[in-house]
Amino acid sequence: MGYLEEKEKDARLSNVRGILAKKGLDAALVYYDEFNIGNGWYLTGWCPQFESGAVLIPKAGKPMLLGGPESEPFAKLDSAITETRNFPVFMVPDEEYPNAKIIDFPTLFRELKGGGKRLKKIGIVGGDRMPAACYRQIVEGFQGVKLIDITQEFVSLRYMKSRWELNQIRAAFALADTCYDSMKRAIRPGRTEIEVAAAGEYAARSRGASGFGFSAIVGSGPRSNAVVPTASAKKLKANELVMIGIAPKVRGYAGVVGDSLPVSGKYTRKQADAIEHLKEVFRLTKAQLVPGNTGKEIDAPGRAYFKKHGLLKYLVCPFAHTIGLHEAEAPFFGPNGADPLKPGMAVCIDISFFGHPEWHGLRIETGYEITAKGPVPFSKKMDRLLTS
Repeated sequence: MGYLEEKEKDARLSNVRGILAKKGLDAALVYYDEFNIGNGWYLTGWCPQFESGAVLIPKAGKPMLLGGPESEPFAKLDSAITETRNFPVFMVPDEEYPNAKIIDFPTLFRELKGGGKRLKKIGIVGGDRMPAACYRQIVEGFQGVKLIDITQEFVSLRYMKSRWELNQIRAAFALADTCYDSMKRAIRPGRTEIEVAAAGEYAARSRGASGFGFSAIVGSGPRSNAVVPTASAKKLKANELVMIGIAPKVRGYAGVVGDSLPVSGKYTRKQADAIEHLKEVFRLTKAQLVPGNTGKEIDAPGRAYFKKHGLLKYLVCPFAHTIGLHEAEAPFFGPNGADPLKPGMAVCIDISFFGHPEWHGLRIETGYEITAKGPVPFSKKMDRLLTS
């Protein structure tokens, strides 16, 4: 069963064709793989396993998936785009598929030209993420075609979320709340980080999560300095803090929760002071989630607070980013960010520091829908907890 509704797919294809018309292009070629799934998923609601591929969108006619034969049956079942072609460059290296029909880019070029399609200029999305061999074969296969990078124009289509997208994100945050409760209950001296992660992952999957935006973060004591530590066999120790984070997905869209919790069940006075520093920067950042503000305005108050309290040298990540098909995706609202905040964006406040000699690494995080009247929490529970 596919994740992407037909209405959403058609609207997105129409938006891409709007870019083609504006720039005088004959088609778009959107690259994706398991590590760069967002742009492909945006059009298909699907991503292959093991193989990579691309979506070809002509300015008129059916779009098609360019991929490998191992994922072809999967695509025909679950992808919103089901017209497929197979290419060696997208396949598992050295694997053989004797019953599959496999072509090359010159063959595709001839097929498209034979169908009456004009191909003089093609927009490329994700060319900087393609393997060199893939890019070379496209260039050599589409002889005489000018390739033009349209990655930024395409990615900007994902900045504003439709009501359908916001509904998936809100549902994913509801799952994240449940994961949080399960992970918190699992935290006690003697438990391993893996056991804490397992509690959250089970809570998500058993309630219908389609995947995760990142591998569960569980880092206790000094391991929290790793910024995004995946769970290890380390046992939690009394009086430590443990940093947790999990990002369950619903229909491919991520929610998230992040917190730093006391292994013994209660913060020491100094640990409570550290958490209060994070919460104050959280409150300052939330106050800046006003339509029209850019990263420069959103980031500045929290950065000034960190500087005042001697924490700026431990700052690794800015305080706000959008969320959607990835747990963190463009636009980002760092100190040099120029993109304005707009109603319809989904934004996370993510406050952290790392490498502190006493507190190690700490993080708190939740997200908001941006409206004309300001931020509306995806999780009322975490909003209350992190702003109280």
